[in-house]
Amino acid sequence: MFRAIASVGLAVGLFAVTGTVARADVLDDVKARGTLIVGVKADYKPFGFRDPSGAIIGLEPDLAADVAKRLGVKLELVPVNSANRMEFLQQGKTDLMIATMSDKPERRRVVQFVEPLYYADFVNVLLKTSVPIKSWEDLKGKKLCGTTGAWYNKTVAEKYGAEVIAFDGSDKPLLSLKGGDCLGYVYDQTFIVGKMMDPDWKTGYAMPLPGILEAPWAIAVKLGEDRLKKFMEDTSIDWMKTGAIVQLEKKWGVPPTEYAQRMYDKHKGK
Repeated sequence: MFRAIASVGLAVGLFAVTGTVARADVLDDVKARGTLIVGVKADYKPFGFRDPSGAIIGLEPDLAADVAKRLGVKLELVPVNSANRMEFLQQGKTDLMIATMSDKPERRRVVQFVEPLYYADFVNVLLKTSVPIKSWEDLKGKKLCGTTGAWYNKTVAEKYGAEVIAFDGSDKPLLSLKGGDCLGYVYDQTFIVGKMMDPDWKTGYAMPLPGILEAPWAIAVKLGEDRLKKFMEDTSIDWMKTGAIVQLEKKWGVPPTEYAQRMYDKHKGK
């Protein structure tokens, strides 16, 4: 009896010291729960946005649905933005993040990135056509709306002299652009392409500048979740082998990207 109690006490003490008593990881939790919870954008057409019924749809929700299908579980989508997406993952509010997040060293210290990186984008500016901007250098001293947490805000401000006013999400900076608080919205080029598909933005706005600062996007899992990371790495490679992302670009009307085609060419047939 004493030995049993002592063994239990030893195990508790070991946990208190090391925190290494066996526990279920996220992959086990997902299978036990029967649901995969994925953080995606809900304001970033066509990568993640709401349909008329309020459901979140888009290229990245399609990727999330494929992951859930491979795991044999249901899918729950949680809307995130640039300011809270890593926090949600750290706090366990999401199991996985597929939310247009660029690969940056400081982010790799907070969450684990899935390799190979699944997508890539450029930075660009949605501008009013009435503004005579012909080059990035013409933005010096001009006010641009931006999104809080976007890594390139500082680069655009320092390199080109623009004043970037940041807001949470993408709806607020767009409203500010409409309201005349700034002359353009600096953001991901793919988002701007999608926005210019909307009737409200087809006239009076344009993207006349060349894209800059190519940045691959990363799927992320919580630090320490190595099994889920490995599963997602295998899944990402399979998407590239089959050309799944190239096909999703066509489905959602995204102009073909060199990165998606390059990764397909690299992995197909392997």
